[in-house]
Amino acid sequence: MKKNLTPADEFLAKQRLLIISPHADDESFGCGGTIARIKDLGGEVFVLCVSVGTLKHYDGTEEEVTGNRREQEFKSVMEYLKVDDWDILYRDAETHLRLDALPRRELVAHIEENSKLALNRLKPSMLAIPVSSYNQDHEAVFRAAFTAARPGVPQYKAFQPIVIGYNNTSLFWSLEREKFHPNFYIDISHYLKQKLHALSLHESQMRDSVHHSSIQNVEYMARLRGSEISVAAAEGYMLFRQSL
Repeated sequence: MKKNLTPADEFLAKQRLLIISPHADDESFGCGGTIARIKDLGGEVFVLCVSVGTLKHYDGTEEEVTGNRREQEFKSVMEYLKVDDWDILYRDAETHLRLDALPRRELVAHIEENSKLALNRLKPSMLAIPVSSYNQDHEAVFRAAFTAARPGVPQYKAFQPIVIGYNNTSLFWSLEREKFHPNFYIDISHYLKQKLHALSLHESQMRDSVHHSSIQNVEYMARLRGSEISVAAAEGYMLFRQSL
């Protein structure tokens, strides 16, 4: 652990963070800077990716991106960010982008008990889940993860003191009552470059600068969130639970 830490640094340095990512790249869009900061401070980070699979892009090119390529990109990002461990639940094309068709009980069981990084095995102190959106897979993963994180008696069920929802560049397209309103911020001023580089390693998923899922737009968003708390760059989250 580094010396001369701020109170925020000391708090993050003690965390064991688990990020639930619907697909490879969501973890970097929402939490890339947070991952880099926690790891730099000596904390632990784990990423559970729910699905990678072969898919034609909806961008006019008809390019087919294979699940193997998505997995290799994801692996490169995990190694670059030095996460402690990572796992993927589904690798088949049939399940990919159809997570909403899975029984929710199945997804909950994977997150809660069955997967290598399940809550009851890992016992994270902080859990980051995707905020619900029009994306059916994100909606399914959010609901399953939120259910898995329900409070219970600690000696029988792992309890996560902090549960936060992370941002996605597509969340601007939502009903007014479902807008993303961050109330928990993590300063990533010194880690913005790492976040953007991590995203660049998801090469098959990056878009042109005018697209909301572009590296340029992610930088704009990080700087906007930073301005909301008077720092150079930040990642904003919705705080669902804080028990200290």
